[in-house]
Amino acid sequence: MISASDSTSPIDFDAIKQLTLNEAKAVDQLIIDELRSDVILINEIGRYIVGNGGKRLRPMLLLLAAKALGEVNEKHLILAAVVEFIHTATLLHDDVVDESDLRRGKESANAVWGNAASVLVGDYLYSSAFEMMVRTDNMRVMGLLSKTTTAIAEGEVLQLLNCNNPETTEAKYLEVIARKTAILFSAATQLAAILSGSTVEIETALANYGQHLGIAFQLIDDALDYKASAEELGKNLGDDLAEGKPTLPLIYAIQNGTPEEAAIIIDAIKTGNRDVFNDVYAVVKRTQAITYTEQRADEEAQKAIDALTVLPESDYKNALVLLAKFAVQRNY
Repeated sequence: MISASDSTSPIDFDAIKQLTLNEAKAVDQLIIDELRSDVILINEIGRYIVGNGGKRLRPMLLLLAAKALGEVNEKHLILAAVVEFIHTATLLHDDVVDESDLRRGKESANAVWGNAASVLVGDYLYSSAFEMMVRTDNMRVMGLLSKTTTAIAEGEVLQLLNCNNPETTEAKYLEVIARKTAILFSAATQLAAILSGSTVEIETALANYGQHLGIAFQLIDDALDYKASAEELGKNLGDDLAEGKPTLPLIYAIQNGTPEEAAIIIDAIKTGNRDVFNDVYAVVKRTQAITYTEQRADEEAQKAIDALTVLPESDYKNALVLLAKFAVQRNY
């Protein structure tokens, strides 16, 4: 039995994974099959990034939601793979835009094969995702995923506009992560409800669960850039600063630091200067910006959990609750 009652003990992520282990294996096989191409470079890059670790969190959310509502069918498996393909495509494009050389503790695909190849294979994954979703023969599914991918692209552009802009507000920052990150979490859980023929109330609740979970997840990601080790995080510490991204820890520190402290962070954001990371970190720590970011993440995680009250009790519902708690407890 999976219990969601204890909010203090560490979350056993592996125990949650066991609940959808067989279905996850089927999704992995589907991903491998769909990555087969007579263009060798597509095979190499696609398998490199899809097989390069990762929690497979978005497909897991879809599968757990489907099991919480009844049974997993073939269309659920297809859409779980589609969601992972879309997520992987965004990673390939993100690393090019951000000029990242590390992903999940290994060289990013663009560092190995170059930017052009990474962008084009990302496009291939998007195309493959849409080709696969057509097999569900469900216009609501295709409509939701079309809107989701459009919103993700809008979020990417909004983030680009905010880069090197220290005047970015918390509201603008939250708008970016709602579109860029949270919406795919939301789509994953809502898709499960659509395919299961759920009521509007349940479908809306699961969409809200995924949205709040995704925001909590990204808030912690941005906090970890100033508290985790590079080994835990799987990327270089200070990457967000080097990219000039005004994430919530920096926004809060600017607002709550002294004028001199704010000036350090403002200049670092404008110039994308990783060399002053230690100075920025000292301000972030003194202003308790990480604590504030974690509190905001806790609030979002609780909203996600509250959205699940409409679901019947089951191990799968409990697992969804635990994933919301895991999102804010994790250190990687």
